[in-house]
Amino acid sequence: MDDPSPIATTSTHARILSASDPARCLDAVQLQRLEESFRSWVETSKNPKLRWSRERILLIFLLIRYTGARLSEILNLDPWLEIDCDKQLVHLRKSGDGNASGREVQIPELLSTEIRKTLDELRLQDLSGNILKVDQGHVRRKFYARAEAVGIAPELGTPEVIRRSRAVEMMQSNVPLPVVQKILGHSSPNLAASYVDFSDEEIREVARSFAEKEDQRKTSARNTFFGKIEAVHQGDVQTIVEMVSLGGAQICSVITNYSRARLGLKRGTLTTAEVKAPWVMLFKGKEEPRCTAENRFYGTVSRIVKGKVATEVVVRIPDGTELCAIITAKSKQTLDLRENDPIWVAFSAFAVIIQVD
Repeated sequence: MDDPSPIATTSTHARILSASDPARCLDAVQLQRLEESFRSWVETSKNPKLRWSRERILLIFLLIRYTGARLSEILNLDPWLEIDCDKQLVHLRKSGDGNASGREVQIPELLSTEIRKTLDELRLQDLSGNILKVDQGHVRRKFYARAEAVGIAPELGTPEVIRRSRAVEMMQSNVPLPVVQKILGHSSPNLAASYVDFSDEEIREVARSFAEKEDQRKTSARNTFFGKIEAVHQGDVQTIVEMVSLGGAQICSVITNYSRARLGLKRGTLTTAEVKAPWVMLFKGKEEPRCTAENRFYGTVSRIVKGKVATEVVVRIPDGTELCAIITAKSKQTLDLRENDPIWVAFSAFAVIIQVD
């Protein structure tokens, strides 16, 4: 049964999150692992009919993951009519509601593009109608299995937990609470006064801004890692911050104690780590370099942009992230770099800039 109640909070302040049971939610890294589990599950299916069956479950997961909708709302969704890929909007109506009432939810551009591609493929196969009309029990069993596949307890892989996690994720990114409530379709009377401060257009703008930010994270912007802090080791003057990215990369940064206190960094804090391209070092070959740089990643050269003085080298690491290094033309010649060459990228912990949304 879908959860009808709003998220319990001790405050309606737009920038303060106080979830009643944070242990019952997945963080951004776990949500990403779960998404990757669904995608791998689809890719491993060889039979066309089996693949389509799995793609439907993936689509249901993605829609809950990025809209925070109830399972019943997604299963009653007509993607042909109620998903606007051009405007990146999903039109949701409550279960059994045949009227136009409901709400619009903004989704990331990359997800909208993926949905459009899926629907185009279905048109070629002459598939139409309510393609998301799947038995709830079947959907739940697949969700449990995907969660277990990546080491997440089955009870944390339910549609309700994913919906709740989406709400927490938005609030932790400073999306105003009334906006989150409206996106999730809550209409609790005690929050009605809060809605007065937000017009429908303002709510759409906030949701659009959040979706755009997610697109930036998903595209694995060069030398940018989004993830959460795993450990903080404070010394007399400086602090070592260890974080794990959405793709599972481990990044180490050294910052001043003042910066740690100012940013409020602690274990579990969601952060963005950035490294400037000139600070990235390259080591050609498969053997891990013996150097003092704490951050080292193995990958392949995906692109080389030559210049008269400097050359831009883009390296793709296993999780799909692209890292950019700027080296001199002479260094490029010395390394004799070509596309698809195996290579290590490395950068010092002192070169990592930590940002908090």
